[in-house]
Amino acid sequence: MFLIHPYLGFISLGAGITLIVIALVNQKATMRPLGQASLYASKADADADALARNSQVINAMGMLNESILHWGGEQARALIFQSTALDRNFWISGVSKFARIVTQIVILGVGAYLALHGNVTGGMMIAASIIAGRALQPLEIMIEGWRNLVQTRAAYARVKGAVENLKQEQPHLLLPRPEGRLTVERLLYLPPGTKEAVLNGVNFELQPGESLAIVGPSGSGKSTLARILVGCLYPTAGKVRLDGTELRNWDRRQFGECTGYLPQEVELFPGTIKENVCRMRGDLPDEKIYQAAILTDVHDIISHLPNGYETVMERSGAPLSGGQKQRIALARAFFGDPSLVVLDEPNSNLDAAGEQALTDTLQRAKERRVTVVVITQRPAVLNCMDKLLILRAGRVEAFGPPSEVLLRVVRSPTARAPATSNTERNGSEPTPSLPASDGLENSRELQA
Repeated sequence: MFLIHPYLGFISLGAGITLIVIALVNQKATMRPLGQASLYASKADADADALARNSQVINAMGMLNESILHWGGEQARALIFQSTALDRNFWISGVSKFARIVTQIVILGVGAYLALHGNVTGGMMIAASIIAGRALQPLEIMIEGWRNLVQTRAAYARVKGAVENLKQEQPHLLLPRPEGRLTVERLLYLPPGTKEAVLNGVNFELQPGESLAIVGPSGSGKSTLARILVGCLYPTAGKVRLDGTELRNWDRRQFGECTGYLPQEVELFPGTIKENVCRMRGDLPDEKIYQAAILTDVHDIISHLPNGYETVMERSGAPLSGGQKQRIALARAFFGDPSLVVLDEPNSNLDAAGEQALTDTLQRAKERRVTVVVITQRPAVLNCMDKLLILRAGRVEAFGPPSEVLLRVVRSPTARAPATSNTERNGSEPTPSLPASDGLENSRELQA
């Protein structure tokens, strides 16, 4: 345009700067509503996924309308913000198109004036208008498609962040297979964005092959401690060491192969039982799967299914019951001869036979010198534990052998007075009971 005539070049340059300013205004006007729309859309997707996973509960308890309304509320907020952003983008796009057309009209007018004075020819005037339209059109299209551009930038930022995190994770030396010595030193955990400590000053140590039961009231930080012990969460302060090496310094693949974990919320992957037990690995012999099933007394349950180990499970876990899912997840935790196993409420869905199988599994794990940490609210599991840790409000209230810890708690002023039993009436030694707030029932069974 400057080669045709400087006037026409300055007009085109000014129009281009105007469109760039309009694009920046469009960014400021649409960035916040688009971000909010993306946030609520993600929440709506998460709600839809939760509805799919809990469809049986929703149908059984007549929660369909309320569940859809809850999902619809998040989806409506996303649509409202998205509509606001689209409306603003629509008006700003109209302004940009108006500016481009006015620019072409001005160029034609100035070109005609210059042609009348002999500075340019009529063909150059028409060519200048066409060139200006072609030059400004990409900026106008960018404004119209600003929503896609913002989403692309956000996606690029997420990918870049993930790649940067991978780059920052240095390859770790492959250490010898751990024996299972677990050390927890002055553990402190503050959830992001809060100042309330979920765990505060937790200390204990387990030798290879020792077992620990963690008990305490709801909200005392038991599940958070379990996730920290397997490296799912990193503590705010303090150290968790396996065989003297801090967890963050272990190679994640090697650490996972030497560790078993049963979360409180049992989730099995869509696929066969065999794939779930072997952790989706195909590089190990089937004998390892069989050994894990025998160790956890789940082989007979699997064998009675129509397709045995090849039974395909749906996302909901069908055709297995809740207790069967928990026992399959238990076999997955003990797959591959791990050195450390952490079980969070492993008997929450088990019947009497399942609890006996769990107790037998813990005995076999002790014989194999597997270090086991069990979070439980039922006293039956404590009979085969070497150590007992009582957690209250994120702090260790007592730690040691179960017999010593129980007597210490019973003698404390906060302990509930035990009810009179037949044994006490006969003059025998009374049976101590734990405080009700610890969530431990049937204290006589515990002491037995």
